[in-house]
Amino acid sequence: MKLEDLYRQVIMDHYKNPRNKGLIDDEKYKQIHLHNPSCGDDIIIEVELENNIIKDVRQDGKGCSICCSSASVMSETLKGKTVEEAKQIIADFFDMIQGNEINEAEEEALGEALAYKGVAKFPARIKCATLAWKACEKAIDGDNDE
Repeated sequence: MKLEDLYRQVIMDHYKNPRNKGLIDDEKYKQIHLHNPSCGDDIIIEVELENNIIKDVRQDGKGCSICCSSASVMSETLKGKTVEEAKQIIADFFDMIQGNEINEAEEEALGEALAYKGVAKFPARIKCATLAWKACEKAIDGDNDE
C-alpha cells in the first residue's frame, strides 16, 4: 500500500468517525469559532486547560472532509500535551502544510497529522486543513472568540 493511500484512509476514517466531536459548553472550556468564507468550512473548538496541560479538546462544525477530519486529528494529537508542546506541534503542522521540511522528531510528534502533508500541493486546501489548528492555537493563547 502506498503512503498516500494510507494517508487517505486516515483522513476518511477521521471524517466518517470524528473523535472528540460535540461541545461541552462549560465555563472551564475556552471556545473559539472560526469560519472560512472561501469554502464554507465552519468550526468551533473548545479547549480545557489545567495546570498548563491541555486536559481536553472538543470540536464541532461543518465543512469539507479535509477540515472536519483535520479537527478530529488535531483534537487527538494535542490532548494531554503541555501548552508549550502543543504550540510546537501546531507550528510544525503549519510548516508541513506549507511544504517545509520537518525533522523525524517533529514527524513523530505530529502522528496521524502527517496525513495532511500532501495538502501542501493544493494551496486552496491549506486553509481547510489548518482552520481547527488555528482555532486551537487561539484558544491556548487566550484569544477571544471572533
